Amino acid sequence: MSVALTELAAYLDTELAVATTPDYPPALNGVQVGHRGPVTRIAAAVDASLQTIAMAADAGTNLLLVHHGLFWGGLRPLTGPHEARVRALFAHDIAVYSAHLPLDAHATFGNSALLARELGLSVTGGFAKHQHIHCGVRGDADLDTATLIARVRAWAEPWGHHTVASAVPAGHRTHRWAICSGSGAQVDTLREAYSSGVDTLIVGEGPHWSAVEAAEYGLVIVYAGHYATETLGVRALAAHLETRFGVPWQFLHAPTGL
Repeated sequence: MSVALTELAAYLDTELAVATTPDYPPALNGVQVGHRGPVTRIAAAVDASLQTIAMAADAGTNLLLVHHGLFWGGLRPLTGPHEARVRALFAHDIAVYSAHLPLDAHATFGNSALLARELGLSVTGGFAKHQHIHCGVRGDADLDTATLIARVRAWAEPWGHHTVASAVPAGHRTHRWAICSGSGAQVDTLREAYSSGVDTLIVGEGPHWSAVEAAEYGLVIVYAGHYATETLGVRALAAHLETRFGVPWQFLHAPTGL
């Protein structure tokens, strides 16, 4: 089976509300690189990198579906690694579709929503507000926090990440949790967690100061890996595209160590 890139991209643009979802300008959500002919096989990856482009070419795929696209550095000359990526895409006629916050904010395919499901947590609301969207999720529970951390660690380890956590007070229990994949431990998310009564925050990564501030807020942060927490959305989305359009897909595992 195959589908025209324009048809598939139009479907994704609508399903992910690309036009109305706010994001950082370098994210450039949607088709970033076109190609000739229809889409016959999809490769899903967290990042559009030389490694994943080479893997996509070796696998005979002609659409790379990613969470982090080609232009995070903003406007810059086509030299060095950036040039090499573009040359490789053209040489192998591989298109790139990128979905950053439109994917994070999606109720079904969002990284945080899917991680909650993987951890057996029930979502009751949104978290990590960005303008009019929520990039994360939250919910209520009654769990021993050490047990929850162990659950996160067991989930993340196969994806190449050793989960760590900020200081966990003795006997700490999780009554209200929140998840924000990727760089989820930021000034605004910590303040939101505190103001909304969250006691355990699961993120991909965060700066050192976030652990210090978490202790002062009475909050436990679980760092489950930026890469690991963002493998979920692209895989779920690619599987959905196979169901809808009959185009086979595969995941390209290229961990970054973060």
